[in-house]
Amino acid sequence: MAILFLVLEPYSRNKTVRFHAFQALFFHVACIVVWIAFTIVFDIFVGLLHVAFLGALANLVWLAFLLAWLYLVISAYQGKTVVLPIIGPLAQKQV
Repeated sequence: MAILFLVLEPYSRNKTVRFHAFQALFFHVACIVVWIAFTIVFDIFVGLLHVAFLGALANLVWLAFLLAWLYLVISAYQGKTVVLPIIGPLAQKQV
């Protein structure tokens, strides 16, 4: 969805929309990277140590990502600019 806002003509010129679109893209990429790393660590621990509680931890991590995303969406809808610690400055450079 964020890619559409970067491509469509009336939105692609607005710096605020571009910032939120880039931050959404970078946040999604960060979620994917963390999820892949967590899956690798999960597979190692389950394979070696037979630790089963990591499944619940994986669900909590997923819930944290979902809640962070909802907060960012609601804040952007209200006109607030939330700059995430590492992702935000990268998005500001792209605008």
